[in-house]
Amino acid sequence: MGTLSENQEFAEFSGSDISLVVIETNGGFPIPDEIKIKAHMKIIDAGPGEWNSPPDPGNVYDGNVGIEIRGAYSATLPQKPYGFETRDSLGGNFNVPLLGMPEENDWILLANYNDKAFLRNSLAGHLFRQMGHYAPRTRHCELVVNGSYQGIYVLTEKIKRDKNRVDIATLDVYESSGDDVSGGYIFKTDYYSDDNSWISSFPPATRPDRTVRFVYSYPKADEINDPQKEYIQFYVNSFEEVLHGSSFKNSQTGYSAYIDVDSFRDYFILSEVSRNVDAYKKSRFLFKDKESKGGKIHSGPPWDYDWAWKDIWDCHMFTNTDGSGWAYEVNDCDVWPVPPVYMTRLLQDDHFANRIKQRYVELRQSTLSDASIFAYIDSVSHYLDGAQQRHYATWDILGEDVGAPEVGYIPMNFIGEMVKFKAWIQTRLSWLDSNMPGDEFGPVQSVSQATAALRLFPNPASDLVYIESYVLMDRIEIYTISGTRVYMNPGGPEFSTAVDVHEFTPGIYLVHLVTVSGESVVERLVIK
Repeated sequence: MGTLSENQEFAEFSGSDISLVVIETNGGFPIPDEIKIKAHMKIIDAGPGEWNSPPDPGNVYDGNVGIEIRGAYSATLPQKPYGFETRDSLGGNFNVPLLGMPEENDWILLANYNDKAFLRNSLAGHLFRQMGHYAPRTRHCELVVNGSYQGIYVLTEKIKRDKNRVDIATLDVYESSGDDVSGGYIFKTDYYSDDNSWISSFPPATRPDRTVRFVYSYPKADEINDPQKEYIQFYVNSFEEVLHGSSFKNSQTGYSAYIDVDSFRDYFILSEVSRNVDAYKKSRFLFKDKESKGGKIHSGPPWDYDWAWKDIWDCHMFTNTDGSGWAYEVNDCDVWPVPPVYMTRLLQDDHFANRIKQRYVELRQSTLSDASIFAYIDSVSHYLDGAQQRHYATWDILGEDVGAPEVGYIPMNFIGEMVKFKAWIQTRLSWLDSNMPGDEFGPVQSVSQATAALRLFPNPASDLVYIESYVLMDRIEIYTISGTRVYMNPGGPEFSTAVDVHEFTPGIYLVHLVTVSGESVVERLVIK
């Protein structure tokens, strides 16, 4: 059981009533792990209700790709996930739109061996987009590789910097100062090596002997230059230092000066609605744009939700069958990678907790209502009705516990899987309705971008100190505590600047910022 049946043979697969992807590698070679090989790909979609056959011409795409097996645990399962890039005739990147998704060259085919409902990743993305944020777009399809039917896949965008994906500024290798070096960045908590990550200065409170690492995603570890590494490390460290400091609730200089609060709020809600075991420890993305474009850390996009939306044998809160437990408390168990999990500290601010509760109550009347979620589930399951029969004739796993080790019964058919999926969501939402932190009618602090929050990092400083504001700064002056001016910015208005303070006498200084609108902010700087 759980292996390919005779129905996988190409000769017995006549076609699909959903989008069909056909891949032929050069020489029919098996697709390898980690190294992309050349292949030809067709995507066929004749429209709703029409039949798509492997010999049909590729009316969506018909051309070259480089393809490899991707993923970590998922790559060990029989149905393999793939990453591919569309290429031109010379082997270069070729940006194309696929199945209504904006043009790009990097794409992923997610397998569904670990998701018998075919919905866990696509539902997470759908909900996050409905909340007003970017999440990778998805399209369900069936896949044939070298004449062999592979089942239902989810064709999805890869998380990367792009005007239609994570829409942040480009960061070229020559950009090393001023507003240029302040963004954009994408980083994550994930599996890591010493070469592709940096170490946080703040281990989780419940596991002080462990190490948190952040992985470079954009720019990639082999492309990011030293000033850029220094900048993003200083920025994240300064945020964490403020978050764990005594004044972390301050609306001007506390945590809200460093992060996009609404994205952290909504990522928390999505992660807890799905009770995703990986939401904080693995495949957890964050990004930061240039100071001139806002400059704060955003939480998301969401990724890797195939272990979510179900009860699994893992850390104790994920085994609960009554809908209870908090995913953000994952550090109470011995998990790896070790996540920072900022939520424990953020929830100590009543204003932040109230924002969560008020947003959750609002979403339960719309995006997160049972009716809205179930309508999306029903539309996808209806679309896949014929395809799921072919998929399970190939992957004979209904009624088996495969992939994530599930708690409780395993349905024997697809209808049972959908009933179980909906019942889990309904139970979880019912528990959250009664237990979501915060006060529905409590006060919340404004986190408007219009305020002239001043960021200094690192602080204390010994060499360079970055001075930033997300409104344009007209004048920056640094004074000794006795009132002697030791620095004034020589240039014109700017969002971000770096000041060399290595010759300053150790002690306490005052940084005075005046915005172009005349607003004045003063912050203390320690030189060590």
